Amino acid sequence: MLTGCADGAETPVATSQQQRWAPEQGVAWQWQLSGELDLSVDVPVYDVDYEKTSAAQVAELHQKGRRVICYVSVGSYENFRPDQAKFPAAVLGKALDGWPDERWLDIRQWGRLKPLLAARFDQCRDRGFDAVEPDNVDGYANDTGFPLTADDQLTFNRRIAALAHERGLSVGLKNDLDQIEQLQPDFDFAVNEECMRYDECDLLRPFVAAGKAVLHVEYELAPDSFCAKARALRFSSMRKPVELGAARQSC
Repeated sequence: MLTGCADGAETPVATSQQQRWAPEQGVAWQWQLSGELDLSVDVPVYDVDYEKTSAAQVAELHQKGRRVICYVSVGSYENFRPDQAKFPAAVLGKALDGWPDERWLDIRQWGRLKPLLAARFDQCRDRGFDAVEPDNVDGYANDTGFPLTADDQLTFNRRIAALAHERGLSVGLKNDLDQIEQLQPDFDFAVNEECMRYDECDLLRPFVAAGKAVLHVEYELAPDSFCAKARALRFSSMRKPVELGAARQSC
């Protein structure tokens, strides 16, 4: 874990698990997936793109006392990734609403997807990341083009958590609020978008009760409208522009 939870550099210390770091409740964080990576933000935890962030940048963040989370989409195909040609047509579903460059994946076809996703997680490990943020892990609740069930999603998400743990990486559950009680034991922290805006934050209480961090962001609400409640819930909260550039307003 990292000592303290205010904005600022912190020194990594050993956890009871030894082999895996996980963020502390209330720790300040930065989430940047677009634009030139700003390595100067004075927070203990960064969450950045697996492909765009080099091993040298991860090492520089570590030298500053930061921990670094590796963003990887595991439930969607992205046509701008270097490995996009390796995804067979049979696993590609409908486009994600609002994201025309992405298509849902048929998560039931684990035999085809596992080597592709494992290779991405290997890249996270080899570049020195401390954890993984797997995105788009709620396809069963969306119009994917496949008849995905809740059980399909639970199986897939647990397999994703195991892929991370096998590589010594902690793993966060991104959204998928309706399955939090079942999945909390398999994940080391949670990542949430806009639970305050949609009055859904109470669904994340199983993570808080288990002593695990909830890394939370709002896009529309002003910080003074949600930060007090976020602190009371022991969330790690901030406001970001939806494109997830470097700008941030921390609670």
